[in-house]
Amino acid sequence: MSEFDFISSGQRTVATEAEAVRALGERIDGQFSRACELILSCGGRTIVTGMGKSGHIGKKIAATLASTGTPAYFVHPGEASHGDLGMITPGDLVVAISYSGTSTEILTLLPLFKRMGTPIISMTGNPASPLAEVSEVHLDVSVPHEACPLALAPTSSTTTALVMGDALAIALLEARGFTAEDFAFSHPGGALGRKLLLRASDIMHAGEEIPRVSPNTPLPHALLVMTEKGFGMTTVVDDQGCLLGIYTDGDLRRSIDQGIDINAATIGELMNRTPKTLRDTTLAAEALNIMEDSKITALIVEDDQRRPVGVLHMHDILRAGVV
Repeated sequence: MSEFDFISSGQRTVATEAEAVRALGERIDGQFSRACELILSCGGRTIVTGMGKSGHIGKKIAATLASTGTPAYFVHPGEASHGDLGMITPGDLVVAISYSGTSTEILTLLPLFKRMGTPIISMTGNPASPLAEVSEVHLDVSVPHEACPLALAPTSSTTTALVMGDALAIALLEARGFTAEDFAFSHPGGALGRKLLLRASDIMHAGEEIPRVSPNTPLPHALLVMTEKGFGMTTVVDDQGCLLGIYTDGDLRRSIDQGIDINAATIGELMNRTPKTLRDTTLAAEALNIMEDSKITALIVEDDQRRPVGVLHMHDILRAGVV
């Protein structure tokens, strides 16, 4: 068996599909704007449909739309003719994908869509096709040629349809002012959701777990409190419970290096009066950034009266799976 040049074959495919995508950019025009406007004004859901490989692309487009602020789902055109058409309700909009624009399963549904008053946005490679001609908006996803040397397997054409779907989703995302937090609410089970949604209040240590001493506390007693609570630090509070400062293991080492008599000193004489703090609404990911930038392992969570309401340790953030 002669050696086949797999590398050249792969490079040709990438180059062919890249060329198709570059050409697609020139066709992001008024029709694209009209498609976005229709979807934004839609009071229902965006129904994506397609047969064969176009259907696989349609499923991904529907999923991307749904996760970026546009309620959407995929309906198989064959199943729609056998009952699933009931999933489409008045007020919905259809995005139909067919490179030829002649897929029988989709064409069968067109009279029903028209009767329901359902707007149709089509993606085809043939603006003169039956599907394109009956659509309110037609998005041209034609390609010069497929990457498949036999011109049989959908390759470049499915890539351009996918990219067009992504272009719609991102344009709509930006038009809606969709935020990272909005995105996380669609992905609460993943690492991204944990990173974007988890707040200090969700994982901080509160109540009796917070180490507290008064400024007149002798340093040896404060060290016992630090050891008991296990955070390597203690808060220093006044009679009203407001934060005056903190004292840490690192401060203890510095006190010893400076020759301070630790048996005679009070915590108020040695505490750090400008500790790093945060609010309970601070995102855990943001708290982690503060810790890394400041090279510390714990932060005091305070309320609007500067009273300590929690302690957030780096280990808490790591256990929560934020990183």
